[in-house]
Amino acid sequence: MSNPKVKCVIMGGGRGTRLHPLTVDRCKPAVPLGGSYRLVDIPISNCLNSGYNQIYVLTQFNTASLHKHIQQAYGFDPFSRGFVDILAAEQTMEKDAWYQGTADAVRQNMHHFNLEDDSLIIILSGDQLYRMDLSQFVDQHRRTGADLTISAKAMPRDQVAGLGVMRVNPDSSIIEFVEKPTDPKVVDSLVVGGEIRASIKDPSDTQYCLASMGIYVFSGKVLKEALKNNMKDFGKEVIPALLGDKKIFSYVFDGYWEDIGTVGSFWETNLALTDPVPPFNFFDSEHPIYTHARFLPPAKLNSGCVKNVVLSEGCIVTDAELRRCVVGVRSVVREGSRMHEVVMMGADFYEELEELEENKRLGRPNLGVGFGSIIHNAIIDKNARIGNDVRLSPFGVEEKWETEAMYVRDGVLIIKKNAIIPDGTVVGTIC
Repeated sequence: MSNPKVKCVIMGGGRGTRLHPLTVDRCKPAVPLGGSYRLVDIPISNCLNSGYNQIYVLTQFNTASLHKHIQQAYGFDPFSRGFVDILAAEQTMEKDAWYQGTADAVRQNMHHFNLEDDSLIIILSGDQLYRMDLSQFVDQHRRTGADLTISAKAMPRDQVAGLGVMRVNPDSSIIEFVEKPTDPKVVDSLVVGGEIRASIKDPSDTQYCLASMGIYVFSGKVLKEALKNNMKDFGKEVIPALLGDKKIFSYVFDGYWEDIGTVGSFWETNLALTDPVPPFNFFDSEHPIYTHARFLPPAKLNSGCVKNVVLSEGCIVTDAELRRCVVGVRSVVREGSRMHEVVMMGADFYEELEELEENKRLGRPNLGVGFGSIIHNAIIDKNARIGNDVRLSPFGVEEKWETEAMYVRDGVLIIKKNAIIPDGTVVGTIC
């Protein structure tokens, strides 16, 4: 499956401030997803399923957990020439600055890629949920003789303010590209019509624009030329500078795609996985999403009421009520608890009998959710300890309210990683 002429670069160097506090102790690509995965598993799996196994992940903040995950999840035999390498920002004799943007991050690592003029390089985002056959993307790039191809998604007009938006010719060549347009007149000029609008499966009168997914295929020679400057960002600077000088095409993607950039979108995207027919299918055996093999026992469910719940391996749920929840690996939910619309990331370890005795001596809750606790509209980060008879919800709590253990953002209550919530704690109103 290896294709040495195509190399992949996954962008994961941002601070992830909009995902705070999930990114306090980990970089954005390492944030857990769907109970058993991490965000970085999505673009890596798309690359591998497309036949591309030479992959670089660019990061610069809190990389320890990402390093550990990739080392445990992605190993290749020496004959495949495959690898997943993490390239963190580094100081050299020539430079000592952090990545200043997407283009700058790629520029600073060009010497690692060994990129030939006739090679192709795919640049992908590290915080999106989608499944794409990148080989079709590359095939179109080669077929059109493009210098740069940008993956595009038709999005409702009112959702493109934070994205790059393009106007294209009938042959899909791009004639205009505007990064994060705010002027309504500019957005009006970018609304699609004709065959593109007819192909969108929406019978309403909603107006659509072609938005960049932040996924690019560059020809090696063109990328090297495009980065011989001080431009920092692909969308804001590099792509507009190439328009009119290089052959730039769009590749229209019509599958499910979700940009997981905020706490709200992260929470909603995870909960959507609990739907009877979820918008993203983790059960596709022909195009699997790979992750770290943990060799855990099956989840154990003892009685209770469970509806629309994703239960990950190694969970123990005993006589509890769970509705529309994602329950991560090694999660423990005890008798009498009720969780509604909760994303629980699980734990990194099980507590042994001696540790449970130590918790009792210290008056510290055990890992997981205690007896009789009720939690609504929340994200429970890893290794959280929630005591007995706790009541937690974001309702009635002001935005960005924060304590050492909890935080409210985008209308979601976040129990922080390693948090300890004592017995009887009440936050918010339980509906």
